[in-house]
Amino acid sequence: MKYEWRKQEKNLYIPKQKCQLVTIPEQKFFMIKGKGNPNEQEFAEKIGVLYSLAYAVRMMPKRGYTPDGYFEYTVYPLEGVWDLTEEGRKLDTLNKEELLYTIMIRQPDFVTNEVVERAFEHVEKKKPHPFLSEVKFGTVEDGLSVQMLHVGQYDDEPQSFQVMNEFINNNNLERISLLHREIYLSDFRKVEPAKLKTVLRYKVKAIE
Repeated sequence: MKYEWRKQEKNLYIPKQKCQLVTIPEQKFFMIKGKGNPNEQEFAEKIGVLYSLAYAVRMMPKRGYTPDGYFEYTVYPLEGVWDLTEEGRKLDTLNKEELLYTIMIRQPDFVTNEVVERAFEHVEKKKPHPFLSEVKFGTVEDGLSVQMLHVGQYDDEPQSFQVMNEFINNNNLERISLLHREIYLSDFRKVEPAKLKTVLRYKVKAIE
């Protein structure tokens, strides 16, 4: 039976439109950093190289190599960790050119450095990509976090952030970083803006 993250990990990926406190364990990712407007072509190309690597891992058994511990699974969704440059923080309104981001796609636990090397080799041979050398493989552990589902345009996310901030203030918590994470459950190329579904997440700690 194929492993479906939407079913097996609902607590992490399918929250409701209200805040919840979750603990995010260590996870493995293909990651790439960048700066600037996510509506520009460079951002789309970086997404493309991440998916090329993710599917290279997913399809390995069909190309004659089955990693130890491999199981059938659905490729995880795209995620992004967002920040602003120092200049961007000084502005009263958001300038998307000042955005800093790390976009990533989670990998199953069976993925090792050997599997990663094979994925890079496959992408390099099949479809060389100008950003391939910028992709890193590593682990991230968010730990205690507040998350909620945002439905609608990305530009309307501040409304959900306000709800999250109120939840944090009312539950003896505080953010430990100005960064926030987004998990994209919808394909913005196929879904109308008003129906986009995005998980929003802050890393927090309890106030003693």
